[in-house]
Formats: sequence, C-alpha cells, structure tokens
Amino acid sequence: MIEARGAGRRFRGRWALRECTLEVPTGRMAGLVGPNGAGKSTLLQLTVGLLAPSEGELRVLGGPPTGPQSARIGFVGQDAPVHRSLTVAEHLTLGAKLNRHWDGAGARRRIEELGLEPGRRAGRLSGGQRAQLALTLALAKRPELLVLDEPVAALDPLARREFLDGLARARADHGTTVLLSSHLVSDLSRDCDHLIVLGRGRVRAAGPSAELLGGRDLEEYVLERLEEAR
Repeated sequence: MIEARGAGRRFRGRWALRECTLEVPTGRMAGLVGPNGAGKSTLLQLTVGLLAPSEGELRVLGGPPTGPQSARIGFVGQDAPVHRSLTVAEHLTLGAKLNRHWDGAGARRRIEELGLEPGRRAGRLSGGQRAQLALTLALAKRPELLVLDEPVAALDPLARREFLDGLARARADHGTTVLLSSHLVSDLSRDCDHLIVLGRGRVRAAGPSAELLGGRDLEEYVLERLEEAR
C-alpha cells in the first residue's frame, strides 16, 4: 500500500524527514508514533501528495500519491478540519460534488448513527463531533488508504475512544488500510497491527507490531527506540 525508498523532505535547508525507507502492507492499521518534531506530519503529507519528496521516492498503491491516485486516498488532518460556516448536510453535499465514488447513503447513515443534526453548522459542534464529521467525509470517499494526522489529540478520553471505535468499525466493514499518527501511544496499542517509530526525522523502527514488540509493552518499546535516537 505504501512504499518509501530513501524519502526525505527539506524545508529551507533543514531536513524534517531523511532517508525514510518503509513499507505498509495492504489491509493493515499502521500506527505512526514519535515526539513532536519527529517528522510525522511531513511523512503523512508526503503520503497523501500534499508535499513532494526532496530526495528519494514514496509510492502509494503502486504509484505517486497525486493525480488519479488521490481519489483512492482519504485524509483527516490535525484538528479534524471542516468548514465551520457549513452545516453537516452541506458538508455531505460538497463531498458528493467533489468525489466521484462518493457513498452518500453510507455518509447519511453514519451521521444519523452519530446523532449529528444535518442542519447544525460545524462551528457549533463539539470537538468530538467535528472529528467524527471529518472522519465521515473521509470514509465516504470509500478510500483504499485512510491517513489520519493526530485527529484525536485535542479530544477528551471519551470522545477519543468513540472516534477510534468508529474507525475500527469502518476498517472492519470495508477492509481499508489505515495510517494513524499519534503521540499518545495508548491510542495505538489496541487496534494497530503495524508500527512506525520516528525520531529526529528518521525511521527508528517499522514493521508488524507483533514482530517488533515480541511481547513487550508498546510504550516501553517506543521509548527504547527514541532513546537510541538521542
């Protein structure tokens, strides 16, 4: 699903990500973890085609993550961005106009299950509700790859768990490959079966969680890899 070979990105002479080589197989839920400034958002933006590599190559679904490939990728950025002046229903209408393979029935059903009022403006929703709306829009694209950049970091524990539960159900229903970034290791411990650890702009570990951990605690393992990066 994702293949990076020596990928890196430089901003004004400073490398945010360097020599990134990894693979994420189809059907996995991959957790991307690392401290602030480790390069997580840069890697995710390369994955969805918002940035181009300064060096190396990153391929998604066998090709560059731009052009026709972008229709097969769903993305929820930090703070679950939505249009605060639009209603929930207007978001669904906009999504239908912008996406060729839009699942309108599934989006409406999910909005109803979540108890989101179609006529309510996004700016009047709670943080958890906005995150769920953003996830609904991404899922309604019927993406083969869903990329999420710390979408629950600002939510309270209950809203965070509800979001992750909804994500797990959607993945089970559609077989979507997921790449989820979080600096909260607890968010990744239950559902992620693939792990990527970034530290100081480089990959410190990447592979199936069971093989990497070998029965060890996830947080302990991550801290060990990051300590080695110092």
